[in-house]
Amino acid sequence: MSDSVIDAATIRSAIEAIPDPETGRPIGTMGQIGEIEVAGKQVSVSLGLATHSLPIAAEFSERVQSVIVSKLPGVEAQIKIHPHARPPLRVGQAGLRIKSVIAVGSGKGGVGKSTVAASLAVTLNQMGATVGLMDADVYGPSIPHLLGLEGKPELTPQKRIVPVFCGTIPVISMGFFIETDQAVIWRGPMLHQSISQFLVETDWGELDYLVIDMPPGTGDVALTLSQGAVPIAGAVVVCTPQEVALLDAVKAISMFRTVKIPLAGMVENMSGFVCPDTGKRYDIFGSGGAREKAERLAIPFLGEIPIDPVLREAGDAGQLADVLRSDARARAPMEKIARSLVRHFADSAAASPPKPQLPTL
Repeated sequence: MSDSVIDAATIRSAIEAIPDPETGRPIGTMGQIGEIEVAGKQVSVSLGLATHSLPIAAEFSERVQSVIVSKLPGVEAQIKIHPHARPPLRVGQAGLRIKSVIAVGSGKGGVGKSTVAASLAVTLNQMGATVGLMDADVYGPSIPHLLGLEGKPELTPQKRIVPVFCGTIPVISMGFFIETDQAVIWRGPMLHQSISQFLVETDWGELDYLVIDMPPGTGDVALTLSQGAVPIAGAVVVCTPQEVALLDAVKAISMFRTVKIPLAGMVENMSGFVCPDTGKRYDIFGSGGAREKAERLAIPFLGEIPIDPVLREAGDAGQLADVLRSDARARAPMEKIARSLVRHFADSAAASPPKPQLPTL
């Protein structure tokens, strides 16, 4: 770089084409570039980032820094991120204001899918996003127990369902409407109706993410969601490392592909156990099987979650959210998965940014 003067306009020009993680559009066109301060070769840039992308704020800051340094060698840049107000667009015909709907599924029960779904919702919320959680496992709703939630949802004057809140996270589940020992015995049409009502008639408010805990297996719920008024941004398939679980996970992946729900990635749960007394790792169910399967099937691998007695006890006691919010160690594997998921959405947005909407006449 020559000794020419570096000013705010030079810095803006260097970064304005960087894609916004949420939309894929250049940040220079989205009103995200704020105050730029230049003192010699010391630069400070204030950037707005939608709460949808806050889980990868550190990565975004590093990317902006690297772009500045590569285009203007010798410059030292400090990036300051602040929330960029950006309400969701209305989705479909339901009038919902949700940016990304995430379906968390598995090919079989017993792999910790509900725990992963609840943990993902809590962790995304902890990282700055606005999140809702819908328990679509009508026959075996476990979200209320994991989060220690009780109460029966009421209706607003507009006949919309008022969810039960876990902190700031709105939650809806069949578990709020039945006794804990009561079985739900429904045929397909009733299941379809209940899922549709939970999705479109709940008063979710404005959300960055709605996490849906799917029932295990390859049943009607995926078809219901694929035909619903709200498009699914991506499905997360949870499995354990052993081959028998992976065989069922492949069936879940096939199901999502059949109903045209995009795959956001795989998560390997119960991936090893680190003994707290010795620090030695034991691969009780094996390790790495989900990563290998994801690579073979050309879908993202989002991360591993080890067996953690702290989280197991928290879920049994209805304190999963409390522990995830207070225990950074226990939350760390889920934070890696949340960042991988948001990064996947950002990469998808950058690859195919939406076209600017024409004004309505």
